[in-house]
Amino acid sequence: MAATGRDESADPAAVRRHRVLFRAIDQRRHPKLRRSDITVTDEAAVKRATKAAALGNAMEWYDFGIYSYLASTIGRVFFPSGNDTAQLLSSFATFAVAFLVRPLGGMVFGPLGDKLGRKRILSLTMIMMAVGTFAIGLIPSHAAIGLWAPALLIFFRMVQGFSTGGEYGGASTFIAEYAPDKRRGFFGSFLELGTLAGYVGASGLVVLLQSLLSDDQMLSWGWRVPFLVAAPLGFIGLYLRLKLDETPAFRKLADGRGKSAEAADGPETSATADLGRIFTRHWRPLLLCLALVAAYNITDYMLLSYMPTYLSDELGYATSHGLLILLVVMVLQMCVINRVGRLSDRFGRKPLLMTGMLGFLLLSVPSFLLIRQGGVVLITLGLLLMGLSLVTMLGTMSAALPAIFPTHVRYGSLSVAYNLATSVFGGTTPLVITALISTFDSTLMPAYYATGAAVVGVVAVLCMRETANRPLAGSPPSVETEEEAAQLVHAQSPRPRF
Repeated sequence: MAATGRDESADPAAVRRHRVLFRAIDQRRHPKLRRSDITVTDEAAVKRATKAAALGNAMEWYDFGIYSYLASTIGRVFFPSGNDTAQLLSSFATFAVAFLVRPLGGMVFGPLGDKLGRKRILSLTMIMMAVGTFAIGLIPSHAAIGLWAPALLIFFRMVQGFSTGGEYGGASTFIAEYAPDKRRGFFGSFLELGTLAGYVGASGLVVLLQSLLSDDQMLSWGWRVPFLVAAPLGFIGLYLRLKLDETPAFRKLADGRGKSAEAADGPETSATADLGRIFTRHWRPLLLCLALVAAYNITDYMLLSYMPTYLSDELGYATSHGLLILLVVMVLQMCVINRVGRLSDRFGRKPLLMTGMLGFLLLSVPSFLLIRQGGVVLITLGLLLMGLSLVTMLGTMSAALPAIFPTHVRYGSLSVAYNLATSVFGGTTPLVITALISTFDSTLMPAYYATGAAVVGVVAVLCMRETANRPLAGSPPSVETEEEAAQLVHAQSPRPRF
């Protein structure tokens, strides 16, 4: 809301609007809201924080996208020659290994982010991710060093996975705690814009290399180029993150202004106590987050990571052509994702998330039936149907998930829940789908798997509370202007009686 030069705190309409917001605040935690309690955001700082978080997320998904898009090539480089399906399964098993250690990373980095600050941990995860990805590009092939090649690949994939365990939870928390309450969906959508940008950068670079290099050149050295690019990207992201201040919500918590809100949880300080508090006192939101992320990640990884392999290995479509089609779909998603974020601020998180879950529930099988027909038009149409369903979740989830947990355990709880679900369901998606297709000899298995995930997602969305345009749990309201802060304080004043 822009400043108008008049005392809007006396505007009856403005007062009514802010009474609605004040009623959303937990009266037990904020029995009497004071002006000093309210955070007035600095738009320039919010934009800087959003840019730094989104760039880190872009790099994370660039790294994982590169691996999935080069899965067939990596299988031939690092695993002994033999059955093509066995090589692909070995490559995807190594892809899944990184996800097995993600929960460990979340359990370590998450509580540390709640204790030491969001900025420090996000900077550390950025360094580890860049080092792990760069190192993969330097590993000699299986033909050169034998079993040491897959062993080193697995090790550095684990470094990637461990660092990623602290990335998404911290990045989404960072943006959520910086953004004003009424625009959290819009700013949060930039985090997933970074996800799509990472995938687009990965697929675009792979397509370019495959079009310029021969198969022998790709096997010899071309596959290394995308991994080596990670080093400069990591330094840029680290520079942006180091320039930021801590989030306003964390600073208030650290200064002691949030202690009264967390008094019921006691003065536990050890990492073990923090994890224990998450699993024992916040298990209900933890389960909700697990269900939401499981449904979301199965559909996400199926579409953005697995589909190029599906088109090439199951349908015999050229790898570069499949990547180009998916590239078009992702660019279209990037064009609308911020609008989805705005819509979630206007209509709520639940309607947008439910739209995406129902989209996969009803359209997964028809989409794959179109894709199986072959041809650029039908494949693109099938991918677009799923892409539009996914983008409604992409543009909403990064604002919805942090709001499930209170400030003092937000980073840790979100990191634990997100990475457990991603480890068990997201990272194993390519491996599970490949195995299901091989077992049941049906190319519709990805559609059935996505449909089952959507059923879980629908139930989870029905169970969640609406959090749009409301303060984060455990934090006071966050507004854009001093006028809004004054209106909010005025809105809690008792109405005059005559």
